[in-house]
Amino acid sequence: MGKNFHKVEEALESSGIDFDVFMTEGKGHAIEIASGLRESEYDLVVAVGGDGTVHEVANGLRGSNTRLGIIPMGNGDDFARSIGIPLKDLQGAVALLADGEDYTVGGIRVEGLRAPEHPGIPSPKHYPVTGEPANGANLVRWSFLECDGGVTSSINRMKDEGHFSWISGQKKYTFLAIKAILSWKSQMAWIKVDDDPGRKVDLTGLFAMMQTETFGGGYKVAPGMHPFGESASIVLGFGLSKMQMLRVMGPLEKGKHVGKWGKITMEPCRSFEISALDSEGNPTQAHGHDPPLFISLDGEISMTTPVRFEFHERQLKVRGGPSPPNV
Repeated sequence: MGKNFHKVEEALESSGIDFDVFMTEGKGHAIEIASGLRESEYDLVVAVGGDGTVHEVANGLRGSNTRLGIIPMGNGDDFARSIGIPLKDLQGAVALLADGEDYTVGGIRVEGLRAPEHPGIPSPKHYPVTGEPANGANLVRWSFLECDGGVTSSINRMKDEGHFSWISGQKKYTFLAIKAILSWKSQMAWIKVDDDPGRKVDLTGLFAMMQTETFGGGYKVAPGMHPFGESASIVLGFGLSKMQMLRVMGPLEKGKHVGKWGKITMEPCRSFEISALDSEGNPTQAHGHDPPLFISLDGEISMTTPVRFEFHERQLKVRGGPSPPNV
């Protein structure tokens, strides 16, 4: 995005908006920058980039009175879409910074084991602004778009590794998904939704705790969802064959997947837990999956099991468009 940033500066200047620029230098740096601006006199702290940049800036601002603005410049831009910011319309997005609508959205507090270092990708750092973990060895992050794991997190790992880097937008995620599905090896897990007793599942499929309707550049994973409600939604689809996973991609794009084969469900959700099983088949907090089961937050691989997700209302102030979808 750096090579195109001059276009952003030109759009801001032509709109008469006063601004300062803070450039990030790596993963996590936007959390540090945003947390340092929580009590500033800026009207907005604006994330210029994709959902990963928005995720970091939002983590730095959550719980403060400083509003998040967005100029979408990424592959997915699903959070911007969910609050009514136009995509691929730089001048339109800039205009909303001055004249947009102000909203407050919920957030999902996520705590789990931090993802291990990967070639070229450091293990995530703890930042005090996100809150202290219940277990000192864990990581805490907040999600404002979606949390997912299994096959979908394999997609994000491949994205981080540079697979199909010459493709952009939703098409990129489609190619990544096909590759991830074909290489997926089944794992078992224990899950618990809200107050239910918990159950064992075959993770061949998908699970996503959603605050928005779409992720992956427009796939309607949680049809009808928006980030202004009193709960998140959980979309579960376990025990799918690889052929079913490939066949569901078309319906998933259009939001027509819920109920497919009697295996895919969607329901309101305020808390969700996932963990590995021990040698006797019981859920365990002592260790995660082997190989690791990665958990992605807003498209960023952050953790491995065991992980707990908790929805909290009114966590982040944002500026968006006048007509967000599904509201």
